Amino acid sequence: MSALTMATLFEQAAERDPGARAVVDGGRRLDYAAWNETVRRLAGGLAGAGVGVGDRVACALANRAETASLFWACQMLGAVFVPLSWRGSSDDIAYALADSGATAFVWEALSEAAAAPAAERVRIPKHRRAALGDATWTAFAAADPVPAPANVEPAAPCAMLYTSGTTGRPKGVPRSHEAELFASLSSVAQLGYRYGEVQLGAMPLFHTMGMRALQMSVLLNGVYVCLPRFDAGAALDLVAAEGITALDLVPTMFHDIVRHDAAAGAELSSVRNVGFAGSAMTSALAREVAGRFSPQRFVNHYGSSEIYSFSYRDRVLDKPGCVGRASVGQRLRVVTPGGEADDPAAPGEIGEVAAKLDSPDAFPGYWKRADADARAIRGGWYFTGDLGYVDPEGDLFLVGRVDDMIVSGGENIHPEEIEDVLDALPLVRRAAVAGLPDARLGQKVVAFVEPAAGATAAALDAACLESGLARFKRPRAYVFVESIPRSATGKLLRRRLREGAWRTLPGFESTL
Repeated sequence: MSALTMATLFEQAAERDPGARAVVDGGRRLDYAAWNETVRRLAGGLAGAGVGVGDRVACALANRAETASLFWACQMLGAVFVPLSWRGSSDDIAYALADSGATAFVWEALSEAAAAPAAERVRIPKHRRAALGDATWTAFAAADPVPAPANVEPAAPCAMLYTSGTTGRPKGVPRSHEAELFASLSSVAQLGYRYGEVQLGAMPLFHTMGMRALQMSVLLNGVYVCLPRFDAGAALDLVAAEGITALDLVPTMFHDIVRHDAAAGAELSSVRNVGFAGSAMTSALAREVAGRFSPQRFVNHYGSSEIYSFSYRDRVLDKPGCVGRASVGQRLRVVTPGGEADDPAAPGEIGEVAAKLDSPDAFPGYWKRADADARAIRGGWYFTGDLGYVDPEGDLFLVGRVDDMIVSGGENIHPEEIEDVLDALPLVRRAAVAGLPDARLGQKVVAFVEPAAGATAAALDAACLESGLARFKRPRAYVFVESIPRSATGKLLRRRLREGAWRTLPGFESTL
């Protein structure tokens, strides 16, 4: 691996094409020369407040030019960028600030009600607290620029992401300069991005896909078009107005875009590259996305915050649901449930997916969480918690999470298989399946549905039976809900369904 750091990557982009369009945020536009000046001044302001090599700089910001600039300013200083969800509660934010050891914190109006009290509780020094637009931020942004990047080792941390915490307290995931660089380079290769690519910055920067979009943009002297809060109509408008060429989003975002009222008449011809990750995309939605965008390249890539890329597949419609084969620099195995990495499952047998930790884009272990390391890391392999199998051709398919598998009447049932059937029905807007306690079966399959007009439990049950879905797998109850609980990045929170965190929709008769 070369001695490149994130800061030298940014320097190279500014030198290579200073006049190229770099950042678009509403009416604001920066080329690489202006962005370099902005980043260096912000770094100078943070340095003046005492931020230096290894310090944690946290933020609770939406996708804005300021957020992107703060990331690169941290890299100039050798500081560690710690992005937090702007939708988090004050307790959530205070926990991450304390856990990461953050000594500086930036927020904005969207997050102020939660962020400001959290900063007070954790006692972030007042001269290192800033809200966008206040006097402290203005002083940071107007400071004398730093003359050169700090001298840091490529193995040093450049960012710390916090997992979504779907099964408990979020865990810090340290990311080094070299791991982030390799992850971005391999993503360019796997997604097929080109020099000058125009990307929609819709994935938040507290998510690994959001970080990748920002870094790939700089690698290629591309354009990072900010979308602060995801809205399908706004996304469609930006595609047309800015000539977006690449969309890499979670399936929920694609669902909202292709089924938006304005989608049919939207100008989408600039989009030549479509990618998705973060969760499974149903086969029905994949066909809709391909039909709406007609992309030259349609890629499913599978990974995590811990190891950015496990596998990828660039022929999505050939094998719906397939996540392909191991990514560049990666080794994967499907392991017999409860076994070790040297106990691989047979072809076609469902087991837990494990990834080798010697991948150049792998993390070194969770931040201050030896308990989490003990559960997830064994024998030099990272156990993902995902269930999957390898088909006779050597391609990997995912069937769900270890924690989400339903055991009903002694049968193992994977929710995604049922969701794939329901999602294809015109009576269903969105569906999620979970196992709820049942005295006779142990767990029963329950479908939670955001319905279209005319949906009934009887109609959905008949459609499931007609689809070829095995009778024992079909839902035993249907609950029509106002909305299915999801995280800030659109990830289905199946645990919340099991906990009863849903509200029935008036006018539809549920059968639970």
